[in-house]
Amino acid sequence: MPATENKDYYKILGVSREASAEDIKKAYRRLARKYHPDVNPGDNSAEDRFKEIQEAHDILGDKKKRQMYDQFGFYSEAGAYSGAAAGAGNKPSDFGFSGFDFSDAYGPGGEAAQGRGSWGGFGDLFSQFFKQGGRGGPQTAAPDSGEDLEYSVDIGFWDAIRGTTVRLNVFRHEKCSQCGGAGANSSGSFVCTECNGSGQVNQTVGNMRFNLTCPRCQGRGQVRSTCPACNGEGRIGRNETVEVRIPPGAQNGSRLRVPRKGNTGKQGQPAGDLYIVTRVGSHPLFERKADDIYISVPISIGEAVLGAKVEVPTIDGKALLKIPPATNSGKTFRLREKGVLNHRTNRRGDQYVEVKIVVPTVPDESSKDLLRKFGELNFDDPRSGLWEKV
Repeated sequence: MPATENKDYYKILGVSREASAEDIKKAYRRLARKYHPDVNPGDNSAEDRFKEIQEAHDILGDKKKRQMYDQFGFYSEAGAYSGAAAGAGNKPSDFGFSGFDFSDAYGPGGEAAQGRGSWGGFGDLFSQFFKQGGRGGPQTAAPDSGEDLEYSVDIGFWDAIRGTTVRLNVFRHEKCSQCGGAGANSSGSFVCTECNGSGQVNQTVGNMRFNLTCPRCQGRGQVRSTCPACNGEGRIGRNETVEVRIPPGAQNGSRLRVPRKGNTGKQGQPAGDLYIVTRVGSHPLFERKADDIYISVPISIGEAVLGAKVEVPTIDGKALLKIPPATNSGKTFRLREKGVLNHRTNRRGDQYVEVKIVVPTVPDESSKDLLRKFGELNFDDPRSGLWEKV
């Protein structure tokens, strides 16, 4: 990863600098769910925000990266020497190593004049130094926990309301069965020839001397032969069928967590989680908004004028709706608790019924005469006062 551009990752995730690792993870999941491209199709700004959130979590969610970011205001794979430190609570600094002459620290071939030539230049030295947190004692870098996985699943309108079970084919890394997740064979250990079993190597540059963790054995002093099945990672990728229960009331964009079904971490570290994002299909009659249901129902002129009780469809079946006399087309009525059950709050939404007056076709003259007579007896200009507003 290149050096960060002095971004305030804490501000991006909306957490304080004292936030715990769990707080950072929760903030990331909440924002990732809100700005996920599947939830905001075609919204480029949401996609950019989602990438920024992922970048912030990549830095703050990693203990070592966060430590460097907090100390220097940026993170770089090359180490803290790669640029100026500014931000993240530190004052801007132009500190670098460009003004120092280290020519006497290197031999004719460009290797270190003292110490092991297999190490790189001064940059590699400081990269190793900062990986140890600036301390000289031998420290073995702890492998990272497993990564979270996220899959999208399409479900129907009724499946979302009533709940369903889906089966997903998930590609994930699981513990290597041959080495038990260790990444190496239990037999055949031998003393590391790089550090002679001490777990540390010395590096001298100019007048400075450093004790660094041995890059070959990672400070253990012992080297075991790498597991041939997983190449030392302690995990192997494979496809797995995962059965996931979608609870009643799932919405479009709902994010469900399946614990420990993400990737297993390297060298036996715990697995991450699997997240399922639901994409809910539409219905030809019902429209759903959160936990509420919306529907349009036709009524006749007589029902609108005189009032009536009409049956309307709901997600539970039929319900009786009372229409008062003189109801205009477009009037909306509410049926309380006839919407979707929210499994988190255990409360139901409402159903909103909009009535549309259907004007019939009058085929015979006798019916037309009745309508004319009705108009003469009940003259009420619906356009009265219209021209006063012009």
